Amino acid sequence: MNWRDHITTDPGICHGQACIRGTRIPVAVVLDNLAANLSHADILQSYPSLTAADIVAATRYAADLARERIVNPELRVVA
Repeated sequence: MNWRDHITTDPGICHGQACIRGTRIPVAVVLDNLAANLSHADILQSYPSLTAADIVAATRYAADLARERIVNPELRVVA
């Protein structure tokens, strides 16, 4: 699966934040829910326009971002 098929950015939608394609749901919201230990089923119930593939795409997107940056011990992102 390619996360790019599920995630898009558009300056006119959510101020250009990465969102799940076809929705106004920011990827960060999906990731926040996962970080809060919500199950995929709980997230899908809360956001009926999402699919299970969208949730997986959000995690793959986050993994790609993590590979592209170094996070120092002070938790600041360094490009």
